[in-house]
Amino acid sequence: MATDLRAQDAEAEQDARDRVHTAKAALGERGTQWGDQEETERRARWSEGLATLDEGTDGG
Repeated sequence: MATDLRAQDAEAEQDARDRVHTAKAALGERGTQWGDQEETERRARWSEGLATLDEGTDGG
């Protein structure tokens, strides 16, 4: 992301920010608190986040 900022590439910067958001949401840093979810919900959350990042379809 820092490289994108230095290059002033707004599209690449937004893509990087979207990927960071997806990762943080999958890990429980954003959204519903992990303690408020069942184990199966947590597993589904990180599995879906990983699949999204692998596919490159995280909103960018």
